[in-house]
Amino acid sequence: MAEEIQLLKGNEAIAEAAIRCGADAYFGYPITPQSEIIEYLAQEDPYNKRTGMVVLQAESEVAAINMVYGAASTGKKAMTSSSSPGMSLKQEGISYLAGAELPCLIVNVARGGPGLGTIQPSQADYFQTVKGGGHGDYNMIVLAPYTVQEQYDFVKLGFDLAFKYSNPVMILSDGAIGQMMEKVTLSAQVPRETKDYGWNVLGKSENRERRYITSLYLQSEVMEQKNLKIQAKYAEIRKNEIRYEEIQTDDADYILVAYGISARIARKVIRLARAEGIKVGMLRPITLWPFPSARLKELAPKVQGMLTVEMSAGQMIEDVRLAVEGAVPVKHYGRMGGIIASPTEVFINFKKLFNIA
Repeated sequence: MAEEIQLLKGNEAIAEAAIRCGADAYFGYPITPQSEIIEYLAQEDPYNKRTGMVVLQAESEVAAINMVYGAASTGKKAMTSSSSPGMSLKQEGISYLAGAELPCLIVNVARGGPGLGTIQPSQADYFQTVKGGGHGDYNMIVLAPYTVQEQYDFVKLGFDLAFKYSNPVMILSDGAIGQMMEKVTLSAQVPRETKDYGWNVLGKSENRERRYITSLYLQSEVMEQKNLKIQAKYAEIRKNEIRYEEIQTDDADYILVAYGISARIARKVIRLARAEGIKVGMLRPITLWPFPSARLKELAPKVQGMLTVEMSAGQMIEDVRLAVEGAVPVKHYGRMGGIIASPTEVFINFKKLFNIA
């Protein structure tokens, strides 16, 4: 098949990827700045034209995440998307999905807060996403794209990881990447399929025992065993699925740590710094959970300092500091309220924070 390239918004890329990777169902609710996802899927009339995918606007974000639970329990590729306030409403359902060990894909095109906030981009949902915004000891695999191409690619990757580990996966994007347009290389259409995974409910059968999917275990000893099983799975994910990108870290005296749109800003900061003879590199976490802590710990003794660049008051910085265990100073620079700092602004403040003339 000839290579196919289209100019797409970040949100449109997610929707197109969902169709092409054979997703079975999307349940969502409009909220800026991610509404193009549900709009694109609805306009494509996917019920018959391309994959037979079910697309439904639920009556609320709470309803949408519970519809995902129902579809995922049958072994279908189910997904939802929202932006920050809507994602807050989904947290109980996400905890249920994690507790029931159900695979699904969740997309957060984050916007500024707290509260209703603004429709402009933000990275202040980091804590909610990687620390578990709902209740209980659980984790989602979290993918952080920084290009529209990655928005597209991470949909298939997200579903693959979700089914590999029977666990919810989140794509944590932001309003800037969701709204920007870039050329995207598209993959071939994958047909939908029905599989028996051994755990999914498929209706009554005389040839096997009934299957139950739940996250409710009233006996403490049983609940503890369930938790131990889940924690063993998380350990396996930490072992196998850490992803990151390094840029000019081999000779760096300083390391920028940034993801998403902030990583795009940080790449320009590297060029500005090196033009002045300051050796700066970057580590870009691609998985925010599991976090590339071991690699940051390896880099720490080789540099004079690290700077996290985040569109927040400083959230990922806590994981960076935990990773380096005090071996090197870790500073933060970021803007809030939907403001994206310019590369020049970040560079100027980088020099101030590390007392570089």
